[in-house]
Amino acid sequence: MSPQHFRRAIATDILLPTIIGGPFFYFLLEKIRQLAVARLELQHMAMTDSLTSVLNRGAFVMLVEAYLEKAEMGSLPQSGTLLIVDADHFKNINDVHGHQAGDQALKLIATAINGALTGPEIVGRIGGEEFAVFLPNALPEKASVTAETIRRKIRSLPFPDGVSEGILSVSIGGATFSRSTTYKELFKLADSRLYEAKALGRDLVRFEA
Repeated sequence: MSPQHFRRAIATDILLPTIIGGPFFYFLLEKIRQLAVARLELQHMAMTDSLTSVLNRGAFVMLVEAYLEKAEMGSLPQSGTLLIVDADHFKNINDVHGHQAGDQALKLIATAINGALTGPEIVGRIGGEEFAVFLPNALPEKASVTAETIRRKIRSLPFPDGVSEGILSVSIGGATFSRSTTYKELFKLADSRLYEAKALGRDLVRFEA
């Protein structure tokens, strides 16, 4: 073995393992772990609404579309429900009590929605005062009960801090499916039922089955 090859062998077979096996090795492992955690945190931030901590619109739509695609291929049940939950008179809350009260109201609504759910549901904030809930494999009866539970929970919420009067309420439009469909089709149906609930006086649930 030439002197050059001998020195390389010493470096790679003895010195490098010794260095990596010591504190430097654990330093590298810790840095790799920190980078992995940071990457996951960035991914979470990119998918989450910063105010309410539920999914943002892009992430919500992406996950629902992924479910529908899997259902189309037969990997998941081809049934479920999309709910659109819209805060009633939200502009008045902002105009009369300020945006801070409005932000508090949205946080309370998001918490109430999550508190009403018990399974693998998907929750997102898809607009200013508009939330959406996707209920995989939920039949109309179960979906209707869930929607009413959400409405009642929000109706019983205390008004945001510093506001002495008023109530929080939401209108909910829902659309169920038991065949091949798309997010766009479901949203259109649920949105039309939401407008119906608004027109009938708000604080109501209406379904397209």
